[in-house]
Parts: sequence; structure tokens; C-alpha cells
Amino acid sequence: GQSGRVMEMLSEHQCEGWLEGYLLTGGHGLMNSYEAFIHIISSMLNQHAKWLESTYNIPWRNKLASLNFLLASHVWRQDHNGFTHQDPGFLQHVCAKKPEVVRIYLPPDTNCLLSCMRHCLDSQHKINVMVGGKHPSPQWLTPEEAHHHCAAGIGIWDWASNDNGKEPDVILACAGDIPTQEALAAVSIIRQKMPTLKLRFVNVVDLMRLHSPQRHPHGLCDMAFNSIFTKSKPVLFNFHAYPQIVHSLIFSRAN
Repeated sequence: GQSGRVMEMLSEHQCEGWLEGYLLTGGHGLMNSYEAFIHIISSMLNQHAKWLESTYNIPWRNKLASLNFLLASHVWRQDHNGFTHQDPGFLQHVCAKKPEVVRIYLPPDTNCLLSCMRHCLDSQHKINVMVGGKHPSPQWLTPEEAHHHCAAGIGIWDWASNDNGKEPDVILACAGDIPTQEALAAVSIIRQKMPTLKLRFVNVVDLMRLHSPQRHPHGLCDMAFNSIFTKSKPVLFNFHAYPQIVHSLIFSRAN
């Protein structure tokens, strides 16, 4: 049968070294960390990313299981720790690495996190970063819905929209568990205050779907991107981390 082991030490360097070494033996693994303190292993991630890139096209070298991170104590739920434990900047660091290697996932609920986790553990020769809070939170999608949503990486939530597939007045987009919860709360308020406003609700799981396909293999083509965000309608994006990431990803897009 299947078996596993949890190894814990208050040293991100040690845990990262354990995991990279274990992956080299052919195993699969995951590193769980506070979002604010994962920066400690940034240089180690750099070297692993360079190694993956350098060995990508060596035919005799087998592909290894991916290096997976779960940032489970994130910036938006530091009720007891506060300012010292708030820093979502690791995603910017990862975004700067080679597109063939890096992936970033921001599942909106537990079922989506499970779907992303399975995908990441099945993947090879990648660095996968998942962000999900550890506090109890609402469940928006069924397991089947979550599977399809995560496979697409981005999608319009019809049940939270009222544009009925037509041109919306405004688009409310989000990426991350708490941003999704906040955005859905905003939808409830808008429905009460401005019931005639045609609203489209968009949730992003795979952050690299915002990139163009010329820059990242997960990027949406312009036609698909415009079918979701339109070419001219205003978009409000409630994003988990620093807005400069989104600005850089959508730089070449219309609207």
C-alpha cells in the first residue's frame, strides 16, 4: 500500500533541502510554509529552477516529480500574528522564472485545492506554488465542478453572474480564497444596491492563464481572453498578492 512521512523542523532551509534530495531519489513531496517566510528559500528555488531548465532537454535524464509548495498561512488571515507575517511577494519571485518550469495556483476553496494538489503531485519537472488558507472557509464548488474549473484554470461563474452570456456592464474578477470570498460578498451588495447592473464574475485558479501563449505555455489565446474579459468593459480584479503581477501578465492584452 501507499505510505508517506511528515518531517518538520523550524528551518525552511532544512525542509527545502530534505525535499529536493527526496525528489532526486524518485519520490514525491510537498513543502508547507507560511507565505511570509517562504522567501527564506528563494535562492534554493532559483538553483532548482536553473537545474530543471538545464536538464529539460537532456534525453537520457528521466523527469523527476515536481517541487511543490503550499503556502497555507497567508497574508489575508494573520489575525493573531499581524504585520510581521504578511508578505505575498513570493509569487512575484516565482513569476520571474522560466515559463517552462513555474506554475502558480490560487484555488478558491477546498475542492479546488484538492484538484490542484492532485495535478501538482502528478506533474513532473515543474515548480508548483499553491496558495490556500488554513482557516475554515466556504465551499463554492462540488468536487466535479472544481475538477473542471481547475482543468480550465479560469472561468466565468454563471451562478454568481447576471449578464446571461451577453455583454456585461462590468466584470468582477478574483484570484485567491479570501479575494474570492470578498468578491462574492461584493456581488451580494451590488445585487441589492444596483440590481440592473449586468455583472460577470470571473475566477482565476491558474495565474498563468492571464499570460499570452507566446510568453507562457498556459497562456490563453487573445480570442479566449477577450471572450472572458471583453475588449472594452471595466474589470475590477481582486487579487491575492501585489497588483504589479497582474499588470505584467496582461501587459499585451486588449482593454
